[in-house]
Amino acid sequence: MKLPLTLLFSVLLSTCAPAQTPVNAPTLDELETARLNHQRQAMLVLGGWAVGNIGLGLALRERSSGSSRRFHEMNAIWNVVNLGIAGIGYLTLGEAAPTALAGWQENQGFQKILLFNAGLDVGYVLGGLYLMERSRRPDADGDRLQGYGRSIILQGGFLFLFDLVNFAIASGRDDDYAAMFGRVNDGIGLLLTF
Repeated sequence: MKLPLTLLFSVLLSTCAPAQTPVNAPTLDELETARLNHQRQAMLVLGGWAVGNIGLGLALRERSSGSSRRFHEMNAIWNVVNLGIAGIGYLTLGEAAPTALAGWQENQGFQKILLFNAGLDVGYVLGGLYLMERSRRPDADGDRLQGYGRSIILQGGFLFLFDLVNFAIASGRDDDYAAMFGRVNDGIGLLLTF
């Protein structure tokens, strides 16, 4: 009698059947598609901002003078770099992760980049404020420093909002990835597969 029970118990332990499926939980394919689409859209927004600033900056630079001319000039210059970042980010975006863990790690990496960039953005704004303050010195090129300072404050402010909004969107997927690992909102759960 022990042998049949042991065999039956062994078969039950080696059978794989999902015990629980969260209601309305996305599949890994859906989650990865959403992650990749979000990152593509973010690079398109950044690229669109850059193209608009380059075009408008060059056009308005020719029609203005003084600090306004320098403001538009810096908008165009600054966004050449943004356009490069957006292009490289778009073109080097990888494929869907093969596992939930790999997808979660990619999502976490994207969030870390966004938070690091948000810190840099604060530095840009502070740098712009410094240039505006420095423009008040009698021996300074006031128009250039004031125009560049205003532009850097604008660009840093946009990038700060861009990074925080994209961080919020990316971090919204954390719970969906966590559900695939068996974690629940109230603590650590146990996901049994048998």
